[in-house]
Amino acid sequence: MLRILCSLAATTLLTAPAFAQSVGWKIDTAHTSAQFAVRHMMISNVRGEFANTSGTVDFDGKDPTKAKVDATIDVNSINTREPKRDEHLKGADFFDAAKYPSIRFVSKKIKKIAAGKYKMTGNLTLHGVTKEVTLDVDGLGKPIKDPRGMERLGATATTKINRKEFGLSYNAALETGGVVIGEEVGITLDVELVKAKAAAAKDGKSSS
Repeated sequence: MLRILCSLAATTLLTAPAFAQSVGWKIDTAHTSAQFAVRHMMISNVRGEFANTSGTVDFDGKDPTKAKVDATIDVNSINTREPKRDEHLKGADFFDAAKYPSIRFVSKKIKKIAAGKYKMTGNLTLHGVTKEVTLDVDGLGKPIKDPRGMERLGATATTKINRKEFGLSYNAALETGGVVIGEEVGITLDVELVKAKAAAAKDGKSSS
Protein backbone atom coordinates (compact mmCIF):
# COMPACT_ATOMS: atom_id res chain seq x y z
CA MET A 1 0.00 0.00 0.00
CA LEU A 2 2.83 2.40 0.88
CA ARG A 3 4.45 1.69 -2.47
CA ILE A 4 1.20 2.50 -4.32
CA LEU A 5 0.76 5.79 -2.42
CA CYS A 6 4.35 6.81 -3.18
CA SER A 7 3.80 5.99 -6.84
CA LEU A 8 0.64 8.13 -6.98
CA ALA A 9 2.40 11.04 -5.29
CA ALA A 10 5.30 10.85 -7.73
CA THR A 11 2.90 10.80 -10.70
CA THR A 12 1.11 13.88 -9.38
CA LEU A 13 4.36 15.80 -8.97
CA LEU A 14 5.50 14.88 -12.46
CA THR A 15 2.28 15.86 -14.20
CA ALA A 16 1.64 19.13 -12.33
CA PRO A 17 4.35 21.15 -14.17
CA ALA A 18 3.07 19.88 -17.53
CA PHE A 19 -0.41 21.19 -16.70
CA ALA A 20 1.02 24.57 -15.73
CA GLN A 21 2.89 24.80 -19.04
CA SER A 22 -0.30 24.13 -21.02
CA VAL A 23 -1.87 27.46 -20.01
CA GLY A 24 -0.90 28.87 -23.39
CA TRP A 25 -1.52 32.20 -25.10
CA LYS A 26 -4.38 33.70 -27.08
CA ILE A 27 -4.49 36.15 -29.96
CA ASP A 28 -5.56 39.60 -28.79
CA THR A 29 -8.10 40.50 -31.47
CA ALA A 30 -8.12 44.19 -30.54
CA HIS A 31 -4.39 44.49 -31.26
CA THR A 32 -4.10 42.08 -34.20
CA SER A 33 -4.70 42.68 -37.90
CA ALA A 34 -4.73 40.46 -41.00
CA GLN A 35 -3.96 42.55 -44.08
CA PHE A 36 -3.84 41.67 -47.77
CA ALA A 37 -2.84 43.32 -51.04
CA VAL A 38 -3.75 42.36 -54.61
CA ARG A 39 -2.92 43.92 -57.95
CA HIS A 40 -5.74 45.95 -59.55
CA MET A 41 -5.92 46.43 -63.33
CA MET A 42 -2.19 45.63 -63.42
CA ILE A 43 -1.27 49.17 -62.37
CA SER A 44 -1.78 49.47 -58.61
CA ASN A 45 -2.40 47.52 -55.41
CA VAL A 46 -5.71 47.37 -53.56
CA ARG A 47 -5.28 46.75 -49.84
CA GLY A 48 -7.69 45.54 -47.22
CA GLU A 49 -7.85 43.78 -43.91
CA PHE A 50 -9.87 41.38 -41.80
CA ALA A 51 -10.66 43.07 -38.50
CA ASN A 52 -11.44 39.93 -36.52
CA THR A 53 -8.64 37.41 -35.98
CA SER A 54 -8.72 35.02 -33.04
CA GLY A 55 -6.98 31.86 -31.92
CA THR A 56 -4.54 30.23 -29.55
CA VAL A 57 -0.80 29.64 -29.39
CA ASP A 58 0.78 26.88 -27.33
CA PHE A 59 4.14 28.47 -26.48
CA ASP A 60 6.48 28.16 -23.49
CA GLY A 61 7.69 31.75 -23.94
CA LYS A 62 11.25 30.57 -24.57
CA ASP A 63 11.58 28.46 -27.72
CA PRO A 64 9.45 29.71 -30.66
CA THR A 65 10.28 26.62 -32.75
CA LYS A 66 8.13 24.58 -30.36
CA ALA A 67 5.11 26.87 -30.61
CA LYS A 68 1.82 25.60 -32.06
CA VAL A 69 -0.51 28.10 -33.68
CA ASP A 70 -4.22 27.75 -34.41
CA ALA A 71 -5.68 30.98 -35.82
CA THR A 72 -9.06 31.83 -37.34
CA ILE A 73 -10.07 34.87 -39.39
CA ASP A 74 -13.68 36.00 -39.68
CA VAL A 75 -14.34 36.51 -43.41
CA ASN A 76 -17.29 38.81 -42.69
CA SER A 77 -14.93 41.26 -40.98
CA ILE A 78 -13.31 42.17 -44.32
CA ASN A 79 -12.74 45.90 -44.91
CA THR A 80 -11.33 47.47 -48.08
CA ARG A 81 -12.80 50.92 -47.31
CA GLU A 82 -15.42 50.44 -50.04
CA PRO A 83 -18.70 48.86 -48.79
CA LYS A 84 -19.90 47.69 -52.23
CA ARG A 85 -16.57 46.00 -52.92
CA ASP A 86 -16.63 44.38 -49.48
CA GLU A 87 -20.08 42.93 -50.17
CA HIS A 88 -18.88 41.60 -53.52
CA LEU A 89 -15.84 40.00 -51.89
CA LYS A 90 -18.05 38.33 -49.29
CA GLY A 91 -20.31 36.99 -52.05
CA ALA A 92 -20.20 33.81 -54.16
CA ASP A 93 -17.78 35.31 -56.72
CA PHE A 94 -15.04 35.42 -54.09
CA PHE A 95 -14.98 34.23 -50.47
CA ASP A 96 -18.61 33.04 -50.36
CA ALA A 97 -18.79 33.92 -46.66
CA ALA A 98 -22.26 32.41 -46.26
CA LYS A 99 -20.75 28.98 -47.02
CA TYR A 100 -17.18 29.53 -45.83
CA PRO A 101 -17.37 32.09 -42.99
CA SER A 102 -13.82 31.64 -41.73
CA ILE A 103 -10.20 31.24 -42.79
CA ARG A 104 -8.05 28.98 -40.60
CA PHE A 105 -4.30 28.44 -40.21
CA VAL A 106 -2.83 25.58 -38.18
CA SER A 107 0.95 25.42 -37.86
CA LYS A 108 2.90 22.21 -38.47
CA LYS A 109 6.52 23.24 -37.91
CA ILE A 110 8.62 26.31 -37.19
CA LYS A 111 12.26 26.71 -38.17
CA LYS A 112 14.64 29.37 -36.89
CA ILE A 113 16.37 31.29 -39.69
CA ALA A 114 18.20 34.00 -37.72
CA ALA A 115 17.83 35.90 -34.47
CA GLY A 116 14.12 36.74 -34.17
CA LYS A 117 13.32 35.35 -37.64
CA TYR A 118 11.52 32.10 -38.41
CA LYS A 119 9.82 30.09 -41.15
CA MET A 120 6.41 28.81 -40.04
CA THR A 121 4.80 26.11 -42.17
CA GLY A 122 1.21 25.03 -41.73
CA ASN A 123 -2.14 24.31 -43.33
CA LEU A 124 -4.22 27.23 -44.58
CA THR A 125 -7.91 26.54 -45.13
CA LEU A 126 -9.57 29.13 -47.34
CA HIS A 127 -12.79 28.88 -49.35
CA GLY A 128 -13.06 25.21 -48.40
CA VAL A 129 -9.59 24.38 -49.75
CA THR A 130 -6.66 23.40 -47.52
CA LYS A 131 -3.08 23.90 -48.71
CA GLU A 132 0.30 24.07 -47.03
CA VAL A 133 1.82 27.55 -46.86
CA THR A 134 4.96 28.99 -45.29
CA LEU A 135 5.06 32.33 -43.47
CA ASP A 136 8.09 34.47 -42.72
CA VAL A 137 7.84 35.40 -39.04
CA ASP A 138 9.65 38.29 -37.38
CA GLY A 139 9.39 38.72 -33.61
CA LEU A 140 8.39 36.46 -30.71
CA GLY A 141 11.08 37.80 -28.41
CA LYS A 142 10.84 37.84 -24.64
CA PRO A 143 7.39 38.47 -23.14
CA ILE A 144 6.69 41.86 -21.57
CA LYS A 145 4.11 42.86 -18.97
CA ASP A 146 1.42 45.42 -19.71
CA PRO A 147 0.15 47.93 -17.08
CA ARG A 148 -2.35 45.33 -15.87
CA GLY A 149 0.38 42.76 -15.28
CA MET A 150 -0.56 40.58 -18.26
CA GLU A 151 2.28 39.02 -20.25
CA ARG A 152 2.31 39.88 -23.96
CA LEU A 153 4.21 38.93 -27.10
CA GLY A 154 4.15 40.31 -30.64
CA ALA A 155 5.15 39.13 -34.10
CA THR A 156 4.69 39.94 -37.78
CA ALA A 157 4.15 37.20 -40.37
CA THR A 158 4.10 37.56 -44.17
CA THR A 159 3.42 35.25 -47.09
CA LYS A 160 2.06 35.19 -50.64
CA ILE A 161 -0.57 32.88 -52.09
CA ASN A 162 -2.17 32.33 -55.47
CA ARG A 163 -5.88 32.90 -54.93
CA LYS A 164 -6.83 30.60 -57.83
CA GLU A 165 -5.30 27.66 -55.96
CA PHE A 166 -8.00 28.20 -53.33
CA GLY A 167 -10.84 28.39 -55.84
CA LEU A 168 -10.99 32.21 -55.94
CA SER A 169 -10.85 32.43 -59.71
CA TYR A 170 -13.25 35.28 -60.52
CA ASN A 171 -11.81 37.85 -62.91
CA ALA A 172 -12.53 40.11 -65.87
CA ALA A 173 -10.43 40.88 -68.93
CA LEU A 174 -9.22 44.35 -69.88
CA GLU A 175 -9.70 45.66 -73.40
CA THR A 176 -6.02 46.54 -73.52
CA GLY A 177 -4.99 43.08 -72.40
CA GLY A 178 -4.46 41.57 -68.99
CA VAL A 179 -6.99 41.19 -66.21
CA VAL A 180 -8.68 43.38 -63.61
CA ILE A 181 -7.57 41.38 -60.54
CA GLY A 182 -4.14 39.86 -59.98
CA GLU A 183 -3.77 36.21 -58.95
CA GLU A 184 -1.04 36.72 -56.33
CA VAL A 185 -2.15 37.97 -52.93
CA GLY A 186 0.31 39.37 -50.41
CA ILE A 187 -0.61 38.71 -46.78
CA THR A 188 0.69 40.46 -43.67
CA LEU A 189 -0.31 39.49 -40.13
CA ASP A 190 0.51 41.75 -37.19
CA VAL A 191 -0.22 39.60 -34.16
CA GLU A 192 -0.25 40.37 -30.46
CA LEU A 193 -0.52 37.52 -27.96
CA VAL A 194 -1.62 37.66 -24.35
CA LYS A 195 -0.85 34.88 -21.90
CA ALA A 196 -3.89 33.18 -20.46
CA LYS A 197 -4.30 33.25 -16.71
CA ALA A 198 -3.79 29.90 -15.00
CA ALA A 199 -7.18 30.04 -13.28
CA ALA A 200 -8.94 30.83 -16.55
CA ALA A 201 -7.09 28.04 -18.33
CA LYS A 202 -8.42 25.53 -15.80
CA ASP A 203 -11.96 26.45 -16.78
CA GLY A 204 -11.14 26.27 -20.48
CA LYS A 205 -11.29 30.05 -20.74
CA SER A 206 -8.70 32.77 -21.25
CA SER A 207 -8.46 36.29 -19.91
CA SER A 208 -9.27 39.43 -21.87
